[in-house]
Amino acid sequence: MNPQFPAFKRIITNPVLFKFFVFQKLSAAFWAGLSMAHFDEESCGVRVKLSWFNQNPFRSMYFAVEAMAAEMSCGMLAFGQVYKRQPAVSMLVEKLEAKFVKKATGVIIFTCADGAAFQQAVSDALENKEGSKLLSTSIGKNQAGEVVAEFHFTWTFKAKTL
Repeated sequence: MNPQFPAFKRIITNPVLFKFFVFQKLSAAFWAGLSMAHFDEESCGVRVKLSWFNQNPFRSMYFAVEAMAAEMSCGMLAFGQVYKRQPAVSMLVEKLEAKFVKKATGVIIFTCADGAAFQQAVSDALENKEGSKLLSTSIGKNQAGEVVAEFHFTWTFKAKTL
């Protein structure tokens, strides 16, 4: 695990610091209303509530907002593993696949439980010059616990050389 993960977790789990972080680094997520439902070494949940700002003409959540929340649920786990690493590690989404199961209305929580896999992928990237790849999954559920969408992201990690 990244020795800096606890410092990153303090930022992400503090509502004020999280809002500042998102406004500074992910401004579209700030305006779309994304918030943290839970965050630890193993999993991350991102909450998004349907609003006039993030809806489509059919009164459901715009698919790009769902994708943003899904990516953030995986990306925060990834970012926690690359945060202040020496040498620095770059991360990038290489591929995205999505399956929309049900109309997204109300509050949706996207959860990724691939924390251990992100730890391993970043460790692998630090150990070899080729970097590493990881396929992660984020599942979005509504307040009734019904799956509304599934996202699969292929992440790439590579240690930066000086």
